[in-house]
Amino acid sequence: MADTVVRRCAWSEGVDPAMERYHDEEWGVPVHDDRKHFEFLVLESAQAGLSWWTILRKRDGYRRAFADFDAVKVARFDARAIARLMQDSGIVRNRQKIEAAISNARAFLEVRKEFGSFDAYVWPFVGGEPIVNRWRKQGEVPATTTESDALSKDLKARGFKFVGSTIVYAHLQATGLVDDHLLSCFRRARADGKSAASGVKARRRRGS
Repeated sequence: MADTVVRRCAWSEGVDPAMERYHDEEWGVPVHDDRKHFEFLVLESAQAGLSWWTILRKRDGYRRAFADFDAVKVARFDARAIARLMQDSGIVRNRQKIEAAISNARAFLEVRKEFGSFDAYVWPFVGGEPIVNRWRKQGEVPATTTESDALSKDLKARGFKFVGSTIVYAHLQATGLVDDHLLSCFRRARADGKSAASGVKARRRRGS
């Protein structure tokens, strides 16, 4: 009997087992944990101008360098910490991105103070439930949407850096506020089955 072929979204196939695990286990899974939200804000902003694979390979380095993505601790980083991070080969040694991660931690804490959690702040930008798109081809997936435009604008107004609409849309995809798994992807079949079985609501749009 022939082995069953697992079909994934094109961007994750044949790159590396770590990329496939990320696609299979994390990408598009709804996040409601603030530490995880902050982790992806740090990683996605570090990605600006680079490939996601470059950042994924350095994920453990970022976790170590940025206090296991504890925003309270990162917000306290000072000039000595920046100098140390600039010598850390485990991360992207870009001063602007390092300084942005620290200032974003401070802005992140301000959002939590106002809304109770970053999670409570960010989910209303997609109406409180995942946007489930129905793309057939990778080329149909947009780089930005009205939701990412609105969130990007608001984050910038709150002092966040490296949060252009493209980066923000990648964050929405990574944290499951948007599900952009292709219709042919095995994750879509699994997600659709779970939603139907559990009665979980999700807005369906585009590509249907």
